[in-house]
Amino acid sequence: MTSTTLDGKHGIDVLRDPELNKSTAFTKAEKEALGLVGLVPDVTETEDLQLQRVLMQLGHKTTDLDRYIYLVNLLDHDETLFYRTVMSDPARFLPIVYDPTIGEACLKFGHIYRGPRGMYLSITRRGKIKDVLRNWPQKDVRFICVTDGGRILGLGDLGANGAGIPIGKLQLYTACAGVPPQYLLPMYLDAGTNNEQYLRDPLYLGMRKTRPPTEELFSFVDEFMDAVQEVFPKCCVHFEDWTGKDAVHLLQRYRDKYCVYNDDVQGTAGITLAGMINATKLKGTKLKDEKYLFLGAGSAGIGIAGLIASAMVLEGLSLKEAQARISLFDVNGLLEPSRKDLFDFQVPYAHPHAPTRDFVAAIESLKPTAIIGVSTVGKTFTRQVIEAMSRPRHILARIGYPFSRAMQHRFARDSHEQMKRYVLRRIDI
Repeated sequence: MTSTTLDGKHGIDVLRDPELNKSTAFTKAEKEALGLVGLVPDVTETEDLQLQRVLMQLGHKTTDLDRYIYLVNLLDHDETLFYRTVMSDPARFLPIVYDPTIGEACLKFGHIYRGPRGMYLSITRRGKIKDVLRNWPQKDVRFICVTDGGRILGLGDLGANGAGIPIGKLQLYTACAGVPPQYLLPMYLDAGTNNEQYLRDPLYLGMRKTRPPTEELFSFVDEFMDAVQEVFPKCCVHFEDWTGKDAVHLLQRYRDKYCVYNDDVQGTAGITLAGMINATKLKGTKLKDEKYLFLGAGSAGIGIAGLIASAMVLEGLSLKEAQARISLFDVNGLLEPSRKDLFDFQVPYAHPHAPTRDFVAAIESLKPTAIIGVSTVGKTFTRQVIEAMSRPRHILARIGYPFSRAMQHRFARDSHEQMKRYVLRRIDI
């Protein structure tokens, strides 16, 4: 290093910038050039040696939440070493920095909060959103991951506690896809919460008011989207963990106007379709030959159903013929035309059938060859459900959020024991 500054910074300011700080890895020449002599130990360590220390310290932690807090603190001080740690063993660390540990971290977000990361944009700032976005220090933002905390994982409305989700998701962009972190902006849009527990919590970090009507929320998001186009014109907006109806409607609202993406609708659908394609290859059939029944009819279910229908159209069916091969079942029963509680995006899958709130009865009546579970309610793929699908070479896909690694292992064990005798392919996402 020949310059005496990094981004105009010198001395202690270099050590306080996690993008620049290398802690004990600065060379003798760098310390002298940057005014760091005496501010760090008089050694020059390799990243491997620094990683060894991190792994030792992590080994003293007793819970994944403690390890999560430690790694967040590391990120706040030494960004390079954080990503070096995560990618030294992705199978070990990705479940700590994101799913499933991120669920517990979000539930306790206001209690374990150490310092700001990303942006927090309140609905009270309407009319000034462009000015707020300009406060972000990076001017070339390529991805914003944004949530309103309305439906975090399978945990429901967490409000501002859901801010941990876009933070963690964008860490995966860097760790798994190599996207430089300076191009990424985690964003929480604060329009309140209906979670009474958090509204009463003195350490809650969001607005202490209930959520507004949909029209008011969408007006807020409209201004946000317009502001992003002006302030960060090269940016793609990634919507994450909104309520099901808002997730679908916002994607419909913006997909033909802006560069947008919804992971819960589109990402989950893409992975599930890939599993279905592989399962039909094993069976020697095509997607259009299968008959699908979903347990769950929210944003994930609708996204998967729509993509599978589109794939069947590519195989020669009309859209209506494809949709006719897909049925959905939610907390109020089978989607069918007599129901008055359906959203517009659910109506194409409401086929003539007697009303029923019994999922096993729906299986026995509809005789699906594939069932796809996307419900946030646990333990719904019961023994009775599995046995109702016990005809040869059927497909069962369970797509859900386990709250802990222990739950992941238990789900895998229980489902394996129940399914191995009956089904062709189990898909766990």
